[in-house]
Amino acid sequence: MDWSVLALGCALVLTSLGGWWWERTKVQKGARPDRSRRFFAAWLPLLMGVESIGAKMPHLLHAPYFVAMIVAALNFVLIFTVAALAFWMLRERNLRTDG
Repeated sequence: MDWSVLALGCALVLTSLGGWWWERTKVQKGARPDRSRRFFAAWLPLLMGVESIGAKMPHLLHAPYFVAMIVAALNFVLIFTVAALAFWMLRERNLRTDG
């Protein structure tokens, strides 16, 4: 099960690279850049993938306890950062469509 979570994290990171490439291609063709779409297509999968990789990697590498706790603390901060950014982008998107 640990390897499947790690594989999912790697897939999310690759998905974010694909979303970033897709958004960049659309902007080069003349489309207007959309910040909220860029966040949900590129940044959100990247941050979630890094979090899931960081959650399982110390255990799979048999890292010492203090290394695992440091990575867990960084993942905890990353979870709240992702949640705050997602709520902020959703709020910004709703303000643009309402007003």
